[in-house]
Amino acid sequence: MKIFAHIRWLYATIVIFLGLILSIILFPVFKAPRSQKIAARFIKALTNFDIEVEGKEDPKAQMFLINHQSDLDIEVIELISNKELAWVAKKELFEVPFFGLAMKLPEHIAVDRKDKKSLLKLLKDAKDRLDKGKTLAIFPEGTRSKGEKMLPFKNGAKLIADKYALRVQPIVLIGTRNCFDIKSFTYNPGIIKAIFLDSFIADKDDENWLKDLREKMQETYNHNSTITKEDLE
Repeated sequence: MKIFAHIRWLYATIVIFLGLILSIILFPVFKAPRSQKIAARFIKALTNFDIEVEGKEDPKAQMFLINHQSDLDIEVIELISNKELAWVAKKELFEVPFFGLAMKLPEHIAVDRKDKKSLLKLLKDAKDRLDKGKTLAIFPEGTRSKGEKMLPFKNGAKLIADKYALRVQPIVLIGTRNCFDIKSFTYNPGIIKAIFLDSFIADKDDENWLKDLREKMQETYNHNSTITKEDLE
């Protein structure tokens, strides 16, 4: 019944909110990334989802590019990665109460999509985090996809990777939306699959590498999920 699905969704939403509060409270003691990973483990323990990992994280990766389906995506990546991550997200998220503070304390990177001058600040902030030994984590779609087909990748990630010749590692997430979908008010505990693809050095002379990467990530998603052709239309 939908009522029970909505109750599960409300429970998961509260747990995620409490996880944000926990990361804020723990930050002065543990700093990042430990405070974030403790909060992610807290959320996983109380929402009862499992993660199946395929492939391995590249210790030398400087940027993760991840498909985006659910608010659980960040928690999943924090759980499977041993790195200190600097998430790149739209400026508006940094203005949301509590969530914004949880983003600002560990020095995640805000992007103002309406201001063309923000590109210079983005490149500067990215270089600063890289110099501090952090790995950039980006959802190149820019927002959550609504179906099984990934949205077109925005060019910001390519600009950063090309500028600094970064080693990029794609990660394909499958099942996060099935577990938690904030728009349909549903939560279903289940198995989330995370696939580390091979890393590569961004080549600024290759104008199509981001587009080609999207196709590769989509093919990986299609091969590992139970979707039909109709889902991709």
